[in-house]
Amino acid sequence: MFINITMEIKRTQHDIRIDSEQKIAAGFLTLQEAGKLPKGSCPDYFRSRLKQAPVSAYKTFADEEIYDGDILTALA
Repeated sequence: MFINITMEIKRTQHDIRIDSEQKIAAGFLTLQEAGKLPKGSCPDYFRSRLKQAPVSAYKTFADEEIYDGDILTALA
């Protein structure tokens, strides 16, 4: 199932549509490949606004229970 989320990195928000079975890091890499983010390493954790909790970039959106409309903020 595809979900629409927003990834916030360094106070810049990017909307993305992605398969919920992909790892969260894949969304970050997709934005890098599209030229929307500079090259660099992916943060290990993001904060989900809906869950109000940190989520691992190395688990899938489904595993972390990230749903349509969520905003993930990169944690330094």
